[in-house]
Amino acid sequence: MNIHDLARRLNISIGTVSRALNDRAGVSKETRKRVLDAAKKHGYSPDQSGRSLRRGATGMVGFMVVANTNQSIKGEPFFMTIFDGMQSALAKRSLDLVIYYCGAEQSPETYVKRIVERRLVDGLIVSQTTRRDKRIDYLIEQHVPFIAFGRSQSGGGHSWLDLDFEGVAERSVDLLVSQGHRRIAVATTAGEVNFGHVYREACRAALKRHGLRLDEELILDEQMSESGGYAAGERLLALADRPTAVMVVENSMAIGLYNKLQEAGVAPGRDIAVVGFDQSSTTGLFLRPRLTQFRLNLIELGAWLGDHMLALIDAKQSGKAPQVTRKIWPMEMVLGGSTEMRVASGDAESASDASKPNRLRRPRALRTSAGAQ
Repeated sequence: MNIHDLARRLNISIGTVSRALNDRAGVSKETRKRVLDAAKKHGYSPDQSGRSLRRGATGMVGFMVVANTNQSIKGEPFFMTIFDGMQSALAKRSLDLVIYYCGAEQSPETYVKRIVERRLVDGLIVSQTTRRDKRIDYLIEQHVPFIAFGRSQSGGGHSWLDLDFEGVAERSVDLLVSQGHRRIAVATTAGEVNFGHVYREACRAALKRHGLRLDEELILDEQMSESGGYAAGERLLALADRPTAVMVVENSMAIGLYNKLQEAGVAPGRDIAVVGFDQSSTTGLFLRPRLTQFRLNLIELGAWLGDHMLALIDAKQSGKAPQVTRKIWPMEMVLGGSTEMRVASGDAESASDASKPNRLRRPRALRTSAGAQ
């Protein structure tokens, strides 16, 4: 059914039907109700693209995901759970969430420009922010309501939400140092994705508070994938003075790391301590020993993004200055068997044995009662 059919059924003009459906003046309360009831009964929905041109609103909020940062939404609950929380918030105002997936061969800046120039959405979430992110600068210039999911050196006067990488680094280092570890490696992401830099510097600062340093050879920058974790394991095992612990920024990397360590006869949790990151990912769920990692509520995170996006859209449509909001999302440590290993006094500075270049010497290990195995 189209608007002409609806007008014919009601025996009123197309203009009256259009004004009633778009809540315009010049239509009586009784006629408006009659039109809306008939539209609902016959399953008629106004053409959204036409309404967008007339009203300057689409009823859509976009979420941009970039493929070439080695993160994927395929089979991965991280983004999907966030989308669920966002849609719940947006649905309260009858807005819909649309996912924009920027392929590996596409320029993220060009992609976001196309979204804006075509007026496809009322607001936009940009994720996987880089250190210098041209998308942020462009969206600010265009006065588009947006939230950056991740910090960046770009922009400044915009809203963003990021995970508590500093808190994760601090609690991880505190745990490991309390168990005697002094030489601690960090496996993080290569490239310009900003959270890799944030996490690396947070680990460096956390170690410094304990009078320790993060040697350059202990920074294992690799792709965020199982193969990247495997490569990090190869580099770790090749070190003459090997670390007794490693912190991993992404759990698919932890799987690859586990595989490489176990191939070399080095048992996570017994011969080396391993700390993961996000417990919401199923990638680390079945590792044994269970990975020490961090819990966060992605449904609530998504709802926060949705609610604050609605506020930005309202401000834009009413001509008011947007309320800039910045949020560090908390994460809670969940202990697993991967950090059971303690380094006994006297072994912390000599955890590797130069006479056995292909295998970690096992320091005198003391079992903790982490509970989760």
